[in-house]
Amino acid sequence: MEFASSSLCQAHKVALTRQPSPPVNSCSLGSVSVIGFSLPQISSPSLAKCRRKQSSPGSVRACVAVEQKTRTAIIRIGTRGSPLALAQAYETRAKLQAKHPELTEDGAIHIEIIKTTGDKILSQPLADIGGKGLFTKEIDEALINGHIDIAVHSMKDVPTYLPEKTVLPCNLVREDVRDAFICLTAASLADLPAGSVVGTASLRRKSQILHKYPSLSVEENFRGNVQTRLSKLQGGKVHATLLALAGLKRLSMTENVASILSLDEMLPAVAQGAIGIACRTDDDKMASYLASLNHEETRLAVACERAFLETLDGSCRTPIAGYATKDEEGNCYFRGLVASPDGTKVLETSRKGPYVFEDMVKMGKDAGQELLSRAGPGFFGN
Repeated sequence: MEFASSSLCQAHKVALTRQPSPPVNSCSLGSVSVIGFSLPQISSPSLAKCRRKQSSPGSVRACVAVEQKTRTAIIRIGTRGSPLALAQAYETRAKLQAKHPELTEDGAIHIEIIKTTGDKILSQPLADIGGKGLFTKEIDEALINGHIDIAVHSMKDVPTYLPEKTVLPCNLVREDVRDAFICLTAASLADLPAGSVVGTASLRRKSQILHKYPSLSVEENFRGNVQTRLSKLQGGKVHATLLALAGLKRLSMTENVASILSLDEMLPAVAQGAIGIACRTDDDKMASYLASLNHEETRLAVACERAFLETLDGSCRTPIAGYATKDEEGNCYFRGLVASPDGTKVLETSRKGPYVFEDMVKMGKDAGQELLSRAGPGFFGN
């Protein structure tokens, strides 16, 4: 389905496409396929198929047992059920299978979909119902209780304090951290007429939009998965929206992008574009699997950014942005930002130092302490 271009921008068209489903495994005896992955076979040694011979009275009745091999998943992956969350789980599964041949067997990896509170309640802003941790709470509980072995998260949804008995030792290679501008009638935020409404549930995006474009308005409770938000845009509920480019790439939906915002125009959320994988602290087997997938450059960048966020004690009521990257000299360059919710005040800082864990965490904390001091009491309005 393709959006019709408006008279304001005949050359610009935005298409909505469905995310192609992952290949569905063919069904075999004792197994069932659901949403592109195989559930373990359900069978029992006592299961038998009896064939009774009807011959003359007193004949022997034969019963032939058909034994089925019970398959138990080696790794049970927990994830949310949104198309993007599933894409991230499939990516994790593919990387595990590429590294470990034993995981390519049918049923060796099982994906468990867990509906979180954040997915269930869409009528209220996240800040009013408990924050981003509501996208991870039930998955963390399933991990701690042993219902799943590893949990796949979007790192920007993970609270700075991990639940007890869990560890997050692995980050996959980071995707593009920038935000994408999605609109049917304009090519950029600067091209939107005064009074245009931009939909976003992110205070980080809202504050930076209003700071640079005070003539625009922001619809704050613009929540839902990527497909839902694009549908709301098509239905005319807002004139434009911003989405993480990383998610659109993972969903193969970049054709919806009108333009990509530079880091100067929109600094990303802490850990945007990064996938984190958690396991239990006492599960050495899973820790070994995850170690084989970890991308250390991403892990260190995320650690720097999360140290900044933790120092600021950031929540969904606090507009905060931060990004750490490796420069041409191999050093870490970090940029951090805090803003008032209405965008009237924006404070920024930066740090540069060795691309080493201890140094990068220290840079993140130091940057956070500086902005706390500069902001002063009451800056965030809560």
